[in-house]
Amino acid sequence: MRHHLRHRLPSPSRVLDTPGLRWLRPWLDHPALWGLQRRRVAMGFAVGMFSGLMPGPTQMLTAGVLALLLRVNLPVALLTTLYTNPFTYLPLYYLAYRYGCLLLGQDTGSTMSLSSLSQPGHWRVHEVLAWLEGLGWPLLVGVLALGLTLALAGYALVAVSWRCAVGRAWRKRKESRGADGTYPAE
Repeated sequence: MRHHLRHRLPSPSRVLDTPGLRWLRPWLDHPALWGLQRRRVAMGFAVGMFSGLMPGPTQMLTAGVLALLLRVNLPVALLTTLYTNPFTYLPLYYLAYRYGCLLLGQDTGSTMSLSSLSQPGHWRVHEVLAWLEGLGWPLLVGVLALGLTLALAGYALVAVSWRCAVGRAWRKRKESRGADGTYPAE
C-alpha cells in the first residue's frame, strides 16, 4: 500500500520548495504530515471527507488546518476533498439537508423548494440567499452530521483496505518461501 501511495503523492521536499509555500515550511516540515502509516493516512482521508462538505473555497483550507492540528497525512487530506465538485455538490447538500431534517425530526416538505427560485440560469443572489435561509438548521446540522458520517466511513474503509492489502502481501510472501522456511534462490 505504501508503495502505491509513495509513487502517487508528491514528495515533501518538492512541495516545500515551491516558491509560494516556502513561508509555510516551519509548519509543514513535520514528518507526521507526510508519513504513510495506516492510521495517519486513514485519518487524513477522514479529514478530507469531512472538509469536502465545507462551503466552496474553504474546503482545502479546512482540510489543511485540520491535518496540521491532528498531525495526519496532509496530501491525502487535501486530495480527498476533491470528491466534491460542481456535479456532486448539489446532491450532497440535498442529502445533507434531508439528513438534518431526519436528525431534527422536521418534515422535509415544510421548507421552500428549489422550484420557488426563478429559472436556474437567472438566479439572483437575494433569491438564492432567501432559499438557503429557508433551509436553515436542517442544512447546517445535516452538513456537519453527513461530514462526520462520511469521515467515519472513509476512515473505516481506508483502515480495512490497508489491513487487507498488508495481509495479502504477508500471505503472498509466506507462500513464496520454500519448505525449509527460506526464500528460493533466483
